[in-house]
Amino acid sequence: MKMFKPKRHYLALSLAAALSIPAAVAQQADDQQQAAPEDMERILTLGSRVNGRTATESASPIDIISSEQLVSTGATELGKAIQMTAPSFNFSTTTISDGSDIIRPATLRGLGPDQVLVLVNGKRYHQQALVNVQETIGKGSAGYDINSIPISAVERVEILRDGAAAQYGSDAIAGVINVTLKSGDTSSLSAEVGQTYEGDGENVKVGLNIGTTFSNGYFNGTLEYRDRGMTNRAAPATLEATGGQLIGNWWDENGDPVVRLHIGDADSKNYYAWFNSGFYLTNTTELYAFGGISQRDGGSAGFFRGTGHPRTIEEIYPDGFLPQLDTEADDTSLAVGVRGDLPNAWMWDASVVYGKNEFTFGSSNSANVSWYYEPDGNGGIYAETPTSAFDGRLTAEQTTFNLDFNGTVDMGTDLLYLAMGLEMRRDGYQIEAGDPVSWSYGRTNDPSIVIETDSGDPAEAGIQGFPGFSPGQAVDADRDSYGAYVDAEYYVTPDFRLAGALRYEDYDIAGDNISGKLSARYDVSDDFSIRGTLATGFRAPGVQQIYYSQVLTNIVNGTLVQTGTVANDSEVARQFGINQLEEETSQSASIGFIKRFDSGFDITLDAYQITIDDRIVLSEPLTPDVGQEFADVLEANNLGAVQFFTNSVDTKTTGVDIILSYPTQLAGGSLNLTGAFSFVNTDVENINSVSSLIPAERIYNDTQVLRLEEGQPGEKATISADWDKDAWHANVAFNYFGEVKGKAFTGIEHTWSSKWVTDVSVGYDFTDDFTVSVGANNLFDTYPDEWGDDGIPFSQAGFKYGWETLPFGINGGYYYAKAIYRF
Repeated sequence: MKMFKPKRHYLALSLAAALSIPAAVAQQADDQQQAAPEDMERILTLGSRVNGRTATESASPIDIISSEQLVSTGATELGKAIQMTAPSFNFSTTTISDGSDIIRPATLRGLGPDQVLVLVNGKRYHQQALVNVQETIGKGSAGYDINSIPISAVERVEILRDGAAAQYGSDAIAGVINVTLKSGDTSSLSAEVGQTYEGDGENVKVGLNIGTTFSNGYFNGTLEYRDRGMTNRAAPATLEATGGQLIGNWWDENGDPVVRLHIGDADSKNYYAWFNSGFYLTNTTELYAFGGISQRDGGSAGFFRGTGHPRTIEEIYPDGFLPQLDTEADDTSLAVGVRGDLPNAWMWDASVVYGKNEFTFGSSNSANVSWYYEPDGNGGIYAETPTSAFDGRLTAEQTTFNLDFNGTVDMGTDLLYLAMGLEMRRDGYQIEAGDPVSWSYGRTNDPSIVIETDSGDPAEAGIQGFPGFSPGQAVDADRDSYGAYVDAEYYVTPDFRLAGALRYEDYDIAGDNISGKLSARYDVSDDFSIRGTLATGFRAPGVQQIYYSQVLTNIVNGTLVQTGTVANDSEVARQFGINQLEEETSQSASIGFIKRFDSGFDITLDAYQITIDDRIVLSEPLTPDVGQEFADVLEANNLGAVQFFTNSVDTKTTGVDIILSYPTQLAGGSLNLTGAFSFVNTDVENINSVSSLIPAERIYNDTQVLRLEEGQPGEKATISADWDKDAWHANVAFNYFGEVKGKAFTGIEHTWSSKWVTDVSVGYDFTDDFTVSVGANNLFDTYPDEWGDDGIPFSQAGFKYGWETLPFGINGGYYYAKAIYRF
């Protein structure tokens, strides 16, 4: 087979180009003079595979999670698997939160979903189209859909727990998550089935991965199907709910409590087709391509409408009804590039990456009351309304072009590792309007005609559950940005290394920015090293935050008015004094050490602080009581309440990450012990109104502050043991989730206490190629604390465990069996 033989320093330069990974790691790679093509692909990401969970040779903390570790968690979705192996990563569970039930918010080091950068094979991945607008972690953000990548296609996940905006640009304030796709010539067929202890949430996953190498390249392809059934942990509605706070028959015909809500995981069917490939045009030039498509069909529920509720049409739903939200998330990505050698040990890499995420909303088991009761002109009514509708579609597109060069400059005493490059990117955003029945007030949408129900109440507009996007919210816009960067690394002495980076970015809307980073590592001895970083960073406002709007028609005091989110780029936003969004800026510092012992025991500890100015948040819904001038603008625009995206919050986040690993022997087998601990605290330092019409405490109130500060666990840990002997494999992991707090919906602050969740699995190799394993996640069936009286009336309606912030979910125990055949 004709092999690609990289020149001396090629591997080191690849590392420096990718992320300025410290040269100590690169020097290890220098010895691999005969690297295979798949090895070259491997080292073009965040770093090379090393023993232990952290790349201890680096000047920045890097977690490396292998495909075996991801699979051993028993999780069938990538985001959940990462949460179970990386304590600095949070994957909050949401329910009855519209599209966030399907695309869950993923965060790193306690920051927001859009403040971490996601890469695939070292290339920027595209963001999701969905904006988190409900009362969930990451409200007001649009992050990355981690679950659009199938586990079966993943070779490993690398997490850089350090600010990297100076190297990769916008979003990398909290760090970088890089997903490396499989590229080897091994193939496998895997299957998994499981369900919760309660007997619901049935999970079926089948994955086929085929890898092959040929004379001048390689191809690896993945097909995966996953079917996740719904779970429901709603409690029966109590009789106290009849005290005027909840309208309708929340009880049965005998007056006994009955379950009316669907609180838990949504139905989800998932289809994936991904590939990773490379072809060597010459001994020094490679053409590569990778990407894939995924589709997720989801079904979740809204809030129950009982009989007597003004939005219940009892001729259609005599016992009340539970609106259903039908969603579809479609994802497409494709990267194509060419890379190779230049004279004097330099290399180049040119690539184009395209990505698109579409999120489609639909409603069923619903109705538009204003359609049903609209007068027909003859003293009667139309007496009909569709019970399902297309509510609209959100689309986010991204096209990125990169041209990178890296090499060395002989400084006489040592080499200066140098990398530089250019980036051009176009981000687009579209909102497609839904069917008229999904958003309109009656068939004519005429506000001068007040439509009344049989009871004489004004009829509400729009389909229920998720009112659709109207033509007034439709948008098709894009934004261009340009960037240039330079990275440099140099050994001042054999034991002391410095690395620096500068990056300039210019965005059409948000303006320009320069970010910088300086890292150092000092090897005090062969087994003890100190490392640290000073950096500035930024995050440009997402096109989702600039262009998203959803304005609904409601009845307020008998008058037809509109309420909802006003687009930041609109003239209406300017009338309220809301400025055009600007970039978030950050300053970060970290210091840590690595200690290695002769016994094999390793420890790394890294402390950090990140301050962020002008964080973009979604304001509270603002009503006329804000002030007379504000009320006048509302009235002039026929608005009852509005909310905006604004640069309104300054925060400071401090934390410590500790990783311990110890390989040893037990009962004749090999035992790997790992402890990973994350401690993080975020404080809101300042709230800026940005508008003279709106007081600071109204634009971002204490409910939102509490979620930002306490909504994610301040302490998270994983203590695990992996044991292998002959054909047997066993794993046990103890996962700790610190307490969280919230007060959304009720205004009453509530604390959900810390919990330990235990996972176990046992596997057996029947042959070298065939393995079967069984396991249980949340072995002891642990649940969050019950909401109790603090949650009234929602806890009386059935929200037994809360609503707002649920870091490990409410499903309880889950058991599974899986098999994998390698060929």
